[in-house]
Amino acid sequence: MSRVRLGSILAMTNHSSGRMHALDVDTLKLREEVFDYARRRMNYAPVPLDISKTPEELAALMPQTVTEDGIGGLTALKLFEDILAPSCISVDNPAFLSFIPAAPTEASTLFDLVVSASSIYGGSWAEGAGAVYAENEVLRWLAREAGLPDGAGGVFVQGGTLGNLSALVAARHTARVARERAGDSMPHRWSFVCSAEAHSSLKAAARVMDVEIIPVPINPTGKMHGHEVEAAVSDWDGVFAVVATGGTTNFGIVDDLRSVGEVAQAHGAWFHVDGAYGLSGMLAPKSRHLFDGVELADSFIVDPHKWLFAPFDACALIYRDPLLGKAAHTQHAEYLDVLTETGDWNPSDYAYHLSRRPRGLPLWFSLATHGAGAYREAIEANIQLAHDIADEIERRPGYNLVRRPELSNVVFTRDGWVAADYARWSAKLLNDGIAFVVPSSHQGEPNTRFSIVNPLTEFETLVQILDSMEDK
Repeated sequence: MSRVRLGSILAMTNHSSGRMHALDVDTLKLREEVFDYARRRMNYAPVPLDISKTPEELAALMPQTVTEDGIGGLTALKLFEDILAPSCISVDNPAFLSFIPAAPTEASTLFDLVVSASSIYGGSWAEGAGAVYAENEVLRWLAREAGLPDGAGGVFVQGGTLGNLSALVAARHTARVARERAGDSMPHRWSFVCSAEAHSSLKAAARVMDVEIIPVPINPTGKMHGHEVEAAVSDWDGVFAVVATGGTTNFGIVDDLRSVGEVAQAHGAWFHVDGAYGLSGMLAPKSRHLFDGVELADSFIVDPHKWLFAPFDACALIYRDPLLGKAAHTQHAEYLDVLTETGDWNPSDYAYHLSRRPRGLPLWFSLATHGAGAYREAIEANIQLAHDIADEIERRPGYNLVRRPELSNVVFTRDGWVAADYARWSAKLLNDGIAFVVPSSHQGEPNTRFSIVNPLTEFETLVQILDSMEDK
């Protein structure tokens, strides 16, 4: 590609004079078409649910788009709007109730555009001081809500999997340094403790770190308690962390954080809370009591793209003592010395990453726009809706709650249904454009579930979904 063509595409700004280099007509038109598409998408009420297509279906619809000469931005945008985007299920549709969806506020979506347009590097203070300052304000707010002391902080990473891994790396590093300073030998094998129903990312972290997991069997309530942790661990040598869950992905169950945290402290182990989905529930008065003890945490995570109404992708990783995270994660290289030797707050020092965009800014802008009170009200409303539809399920013959909801996940079964029945019903529900509700399972038995994190989800929609189960 010639320098002339490349310069036209980049449309660089002359910062010294404040003037824009000349743009050709096609570039200007593409810019306006992109803005128009964003307006159209954001003006949908609600957004179309849409449906996935197979690779074969997409291959039949799509021409070759990556070519030597390019197909032009207008053509590519048209293909995206007409073919590619409708082949993606809209996670912000109020009837998207599977997995843990997302429901970004308009303010956060708009500011996500601003973040990309601003081309800010968010890995270091030297390059992104203003962005890092705003992100840190949000992180300090979350730390205060959890009851952590002044000085707590961290970083926004891609998602809960990376957040959990980074916290556990910091935990093991801290344990290793403590042994070295005490002159103690290293354990034959490092390990951490978590519930048998903890998130799959913890198993992935154990594989990456080459450590063992000590699983804690859970009683029928699904909630892990401190005495169960004590019973599961026969030898604490080498146990560098205990991980509790602040809202399981399947049921939204919150472990007994206080008793688990006290056991971790008693044995000198790092206490981490995986609150990727559910810890946002601490903001709501109705559920705040469930998170008693989170203030004991040495670290925790919460995903704003799950239940804090931010766009993908963002996970807040927060340390009680950020210096411990920094000691574990700071990368050293000759070209990085200019950053690492300053003492500045560099987000890249606090997790297993280096390059990063300031992904916490959309949440910051939305919080600044609406206020924390609006967030509390929205989360509270989701929890109340979950309890309301749980009551409706209990009133209906042939429908059974697997457990009463604690937060906003509602798991239930239909009498006589096997996995194939749930699968057929789920596919028809999506094909009819009603909702996206997929089958799930618990202890080998099939079920389905509502995961309610969208403030626009209505009781009537959930009732309509239940009604659709009357005929297989």
